[in-house]
Amino acid sequence: MAEEKKVAAYICQGCGLGERLDTAALAEVVKKEGRIQQVKTHPFLCNSEGVAMIQNDIDNDGVTHIMLGACSRRAKTDAFNFTTVAMSRANLREGVIWIRPDTEEARETTQEMAEDYLRMGSAEIKAMRQPQGNPNTGTSRTLLVVGGGITGMTAALEAAKTGYPVVLVEKSGQLGGWAARMHQRVPSHEPYKAPVDTGVADMISAIEADANIKVYLNATVAKTSGAPGRFQAEIATESGSVSTEDVGAIVQASGFELYDANKLPELGYGKSPNVVDQGGLEQLAMEAAQRGGAILRPSDGQPVKSVVFVQCAGQRDASGIHLAYCSGHCCNTSIKQAMYFKDANADIDTTVLYTDLRTPGNGEDFYRSAQEKGVIFTKGKVSSVEPNGNTCKVNFHDMILDDKAAIENADLVVLATGQVPNSGVNIDFKPEAGAEAAWDEQKKTISILNLDYRQGSDVPQLKYGFTDSHFICFPYETRRTGIYTAGPVRRPMDIAQAKEDATGATLKAIQALENAAIGSAAHPRSGDLSYPSVRLEGCTQCKRCTVECPFGAIDEDEKRYPLFNESRCRRCGTCMGACPVRVISFENYSVDTVGSQIKAVSIPDEFSEKPRILVLACENDAYPAMDMAAMNRTETSSFVRVVPVRCLGSVNTIWITDALNSGYDGVMLMGCKHGDEYQCHFVKGSELANYRMSKIDDTLKGFNLETDRVQTYEVAITDIDRVPKLINDFEKRMFEIGMSPFKGF
Repeated sequence: MAEEKKVAAYICQGCGLGERLDTAALAEVVKKEGRIQQVKTHPFLCNSEGVAMIQNDIDNDGVTHIMLGACSRRAKTDAFNFTTVAMSRANLREGVIWIRPDTEEARETTQEMAEDYLRMGSAEIKAMRQPQGNPNTGTSRTLLVVGGGITGMTAALEAAKTGYPVVLVEKSGQLGGWAARMHQRVPSHEPYKAPVDTGVADMISAIEADANIKVYLNATVAKTSGAPGRFQAEIATESGSVSTEDVGAIVQASGFELYDANKLPELGYGKSPNVVDQGGLEQLAMEAAQRGGAILRPSDGQPVKSVVFVQCAGQRDASGIHLAYCSGHCCNTSIKQAMYFKDANADIDTTVLYTDLRTPGNGEDFYRSAQEKGVIFTKGKVSSVEPNGNTCKVNFHDMILDDKAAIENADLVVLATGQVPNSGVNIDFKPEAGAEAAWDEQKKTISILNLDYRQGSDVPQLKYGFTDSHFICFPYETRRTGIYTAGPVRRPMDIAQAKEDATGATLKAIQALENAAIGSAAHPRSGDLSYPSVRLEGCTQCKRCTVECPFGAIDEDEKRYPLFNESRCRRCGTCMGACPVRVISFENYSVDTVGSQIKAVSIPDEFSEKPRILVLACENDAYPAMDMAAMNRTETSSFVRVVPVRCLGSVNTIWITDALNSGYDGVMLMGCKHGDEYQCHFVKGSELANYRMSKIDDTLKGFNLETDRVQTYEVAITDIDRVPKLINDFEKRMFEIGMSPFKGF
């Protein structure tokens, strides 16, 4: 049964629109060409009277679809929050009057822009349906936390405080992780004078006393299936029993291991028991505290009189043999450990050899405190450590004197080896040439989550094994919807950072399970009730949607047709852009909603010297950059017609061919930065679009058109000055090439 549809249009005269545009003429365009009979203008559409007028039409006149000709779709979202109807918005303020000069010469083209945007909005709204939400939702409000270290315990406690039940899984026999193996921690607040208690015991007590937290020790996740709101986790314990827990979202806090110091024989590790890593020193310090004495030399149990800390041991390595990155916490950790000795005996010679001293979180206060206690800091790069009986000789290049130097007779050498994340299996891992030895950890077959995903058993990882996320905008999210990572599994960090990270990831996980309960999308389109549907009778089973979905939201049914898991879907539309037969769509975003806008634009004939340039702009970066440029009143070409898209990955090539066939002179695609340091909100969308568009030259040559007529650009949200320049330069290029020969056909 066809949806009963009643469309109404509303044109605002505020913010200068009434002064710059002939709104009466615009209303006639909407009626005659947009074929919308109920058209109203208002002095200020976003004020209480304007909003009430629209709401009254919805409540009493049966209006089901509304088109607003006013400001950007990114503006006044609270005022124009009509959740029961389908809505499109024609951007007349930022998209027209704010980017055009207020002169008599510009009045004609400014009016033409506004008319086109209203034609586009009218066409779009007629192709839309109001999303009803996915009825097949999950309603579990339980949070699964995998990992019982500082990060995992923080996540569990924060979730429990807000009233959400938690299942906490720890692979060892006790909670605490690495922090439980530490004597003390770096202080996280003023006065940053000395090491402090780790706080692990108090956290464990709080977890044990909280009825909202269920703990599994000596346990692993044997299988994770389902989707946000309805995950099922099979938890296997050391005893052989398996329990199934229904959970709504997951926080992976699986932590890290120290880089294997056995790979550093040149620094004496494995050659002398008196060469230890930072974890080894913590063990010595805890043993000393238990017996109430000083830290002893491992080789013979004698008191330590001289200790040397070697920073960046196997880290920040440009050769590709060891870790390429800095682990962040190591300098502060060495300062803390140096204080273990100075606080016990001020006469112990304590030297920290560093290339760069980095003390995040406490400025230089902690470092200054160590200096005051007599810790010596020397800028030098260690070349070798030579064991000699019960002592070691540390050879280094003094970077201040630019000369070779050595520390003789060190009783103990401590190597700052850095963090390697426990991320699980990485099916995409390909070590760089020469780096195989450094990345043995990535060849592990031990999975953390054992996901029931065709794309792999664990969340995707970056090139160093840290879990993949949109580091700028959504740092905790992974490419598996409803699964969040926190702590050193996401990036190197210390305890204070890990606790903050855990809190952020927990809040995002709660948001995801609440969204799942109402069938709403997770970020970045949080609140979107649309979800993809496929017209199976037209499907060719090409599997492009299945393969290209960045989030593993599409499987195959028994007949090898795409099977959508809507709760996993982020609503990016990448599947829609991938489909060669255009059978995938969303209720409020489809090939038709965009295609109809493209076709609705009035194309001048080739003699008018008024080109038409289509801009398909990512709504997350490019479109906001345009809006901000408009706020700065940056003049932009009057010949562009901008269509915001959810992601450049959703762009179907039919839109390009339709535009060219219709007489557009050029097409610009503006998406996010892609590659290893991607900024695409949907991870792979911009990259996939770039790949598709790399083949558009063949289409252009088939049309006998210049290849310059279609261009793809990487745009950041901060490119406020660059975006108008790109558009204006593109316009100039179109004039150089000449008008499209397809005008008038």
